[in-house]
Amino acid sequence: MRTLVLGLGEGETTDSPYARYFNPRMAPLPGHVLEALSKGPVAHELLAPFARAGALQEDGHGLAETAYTLAPDGSARIACLTEMPGVTPAMWDWWFAWHGSEAPRYKLWHPLAHVDVAWADGEGDTGRYVGRTSNIVEYVGARRMNVGVRFVAPAAIGFDAGDLARRGQVAICGRCLMRDLHMEVGWLVHLIRPVPGGSEMRSRFWIGGPHVNPIGMTGRVGRFIGRTAAMLRPFSVSQATELLIHDAQEMNHLAAFLPALFAEFGPDATGSGS
Repeated sequence: MRTLVLGLGEGETTDSPYARYFNPRMAPLPGHVLEALSKGPVAHELLAPFARAGALQEDGHGLAETAYTLAPDGSARIACLTEMPGVTPAMWDWWFAWHGSEAPRYKLWHPLAHVDVAWADGEGDTGRYVGRTSNIVEYVGARRMNVGVRFVAPAAIGFDAGDLARRGQVAICGRCLMRDLHMEVGWLVHLIRPVPGGSEMRSRFWIGGPHVNPIGMTGRVGRFIGRTAAMLRPFSVSQATELLIHDAQEMNHLAAFLPALFAEFGPDATGSGS
């Protein structure tokens, strides 16, 4: 059985063509993230509920682009804005299909927290991620977690696919899973849109409360089990801050070298690894 380690193991260091992109010296959190953390939770009305996820593709910004809150329904809502000079939305669309096939790729994203990744279908590179589930081992804060993301088409949660294409935007959408508990626990969206000089990512998470459900179990029984599980293990303020920090760290870190990685291993690259 393969031993899972944080950081690149000996074989990964010597065998991986991506090892030179692995940099455990991560930049400090951006000022707007530190400000949000210092303020603490905001009023829940400042962060839209999951039912309005599709509104992220509209022009402008919300009143709270980097913030977190606990909503009356028992869920946490987390938002994070990442500014990415030199990065295009297409690079992120490629990354989400590419990184999930090998642990060394995944570890580039957050070298101090990412441990392992594999597609649940057992296949490697297919050039797609929508309709697939990524099984992940990572640290969020000090907790090592076995989680997953089942990626869905943006239209499934309220985005206008045609409008996204016209605007040159990419929406990464997924159902968040706790694999040890066999539970669906939330949703995530990373909306990447072009801006002068690059792109910006508007990340959103809706975790806990009514978003908890046993994997594969629908109907009244599933909703009852989900409500009960959410009440017994509510998502806390400290967990919300850990998720905000984790997202800000990994997105800012990867954005710094994603253009170079894309040029070397992306669909138009002439080298190996694409």
